[in-house]
Amino acid sequence: MSKTGTIQTSITNTRELLLEVARQLFAKVGVTNTTMNDIAKAAQRGRRTLYVYFRSKEDVYFAVVEQEMEKLLDALEELAISSEPPQNKLIDYVYTRLDTIKEIVNQNGTLRADFFSDYKMIEMVRRKMDEKEHILLKKILQDGLEAGVFSLSNVDFTAFLVLNSLRGMEIPYMKQSVSDKMNDYKEDVVRILFHGLLK
Repeated sequence: MSKTGTIQTSITNTRELLLEVARQLFAKVGVTNTTMNDIAKAAQRGRRTLYVYFRSKEDVYFAVVEQEMEKLLDALEELAISSEPPQNKLIDYVYTRLDTIKEIVNQNGTLRADFFSDYKMIEMVRRKMDEKEHILLKKILQDGLEAGVFSLSNVDFTAFLVLNSLRGMEIPYMKQSVSDKMNDYKEDVVRILFHGLLK
C-alpha cells in the first residue's frame, strides 16, 4: 500500500473509532450527558485529535445518526434492485424500512429518547437520505408502471406521498403494540396501499 493510502486508511480508522465510541456513549448515557472530553477519553485519543474530525458534539451526533441511517439505506437499495415483482418490492420496502428504523433506535439504548426529543435535529441529518429514498421508490414505482402492475399518473409525486406516509408511521411503529398490529393486519396494509378504501 502507498504512503498516501496508509494515511487515508489511518484517518478513516480513527474517525470510525471515534464514531463507534461516541455511539456507545450516546446509547449508554445519552447525547446530553456526553461531552467531547468523554468521547476522546473513551477512545483513548486526545481532544485535539477529536476536534480534527469534528467541530462539536452536534457534529459527532449528526455523523453517528447518518452512519446508522446508512444501514437502512443499504437494506433498501438491496431490496430495490432485487428480482422480486414490483408489487412485492413495495410491500417489502414498507416493512423493511419500518423494522430497520425500529431496530436501529431500539438497539441504541438512550439514543431512543434522543430520537424522540431531538426529532428536528435528526431531520437535518436525514435530508440527504430522503433524496436517495425518493430515487429508490421512484425506481420501484417506475418498474411497476412499465410491468403493467401499477397505474400511476405521476411517479415522482407518488414516490413523495409514499415516502412521507412512511415517515409519519415511524414513531407510532416504535411501539410494539402498533408494529404487532401492522404485522397481524398485513393483508389490510397491502389492500389499502394498492387499492385504497373503495370497494
